[in-house]
Amino acid sequence: MKLIGAHVSAAGGVFNAPQNAANIGANAFALFTKNQRQWVAKPLEEDTILAFKARCQQYGFSPDAILPHDSYLINLGAPETEKLEKSRNAFIDEMQRCRQLGLTLLNFHPGSHLKKISERDCLALIAESINLAHQEVPGVVAVIENTAGQGSNLGWRFEHLAEIIEQVEDKTRVGVCIDTCHTFAAGYDLRTEAATEATFAQFDQVVGMNYLRGMHLNDSKGGLGSRLDRHHSLGEGEIGWDCFRFLMQDQRFDGIPLVLETINPEIWQQEINTLRSFVPQ
Repeated sequence: MKLIGAHVSAAGGVFNAPQNAANIGANAFALFTKNQRQWVAKPLEEDTILAFKARCQQYGFSPDAILPHDSYLINLGAPETEKLEKSRNAFIDEMQRCRQLGLTLLNFHPGSHLKKISERDCLALIAESINLAHQEVPGVVAVIENTAGQGSNLGWRFEHLAEIIEQVEDKTRVGVCIDTCHTFAAGYDLRTEAATEATFAQFDQVVGMNYLRGMHLNDSKGGLGSRLDRHHSLGEGEIGWDCFRFLMQDQRFDGIPLVLETINPEIWQQEINTLRSFVPQ
């Protein structure tokens, strides 16, 4: 079954996210469990946790259909000791929040070397950060999102993802979220069904499809290999519809959250309906 949704607002409390997702006809969703632009947030209160779980049950969202996203401030490969420690503590806090809410996945951007350390050293720090978080918090899978390769961000090449995973001790608790816009901006072609098939064959060879735990479905304002992280509405960017039709018709993408982060929330329901129309009956 295809689990299709969007990154919905959790304004007013995380318990509002399941309802916001249900309102657009989604059967999957993403959310921030705290303000994504602040380092610290007050702990989740018991009534908030209970309300979130109750609403997930009410609207039929199981944990495997929900892909929480961590704070944008976190850099698990930070070259400075103080920033690294702050990032690791914040990441552990995000994992604990997921566990409290009964969620099993946590999506994050891997990190940046800021031109101060080598790529290899940065990737090793990211893996070490994941290992430390795993030791602190049981039961939550660290889901690495591939990046567009802007600035000194790592994770834009499939080889980066593979190198991180290789150094994670508990392979059952690490996965990947492939963002279509980021993939295309990083230089992997998705403009035709054949190109999409070839890109995922490459992903399978380098990383392994067994590690794919979620996807962000976004068209791209930037061209192929532009390294620009600029999302667009489906079918309106440089990727076009063929990629998304392919994803909907391939059973390897069943059972994982497929989450829109496209630029116009007004048409999310329409985009979800169009995606569903591609799924073979």
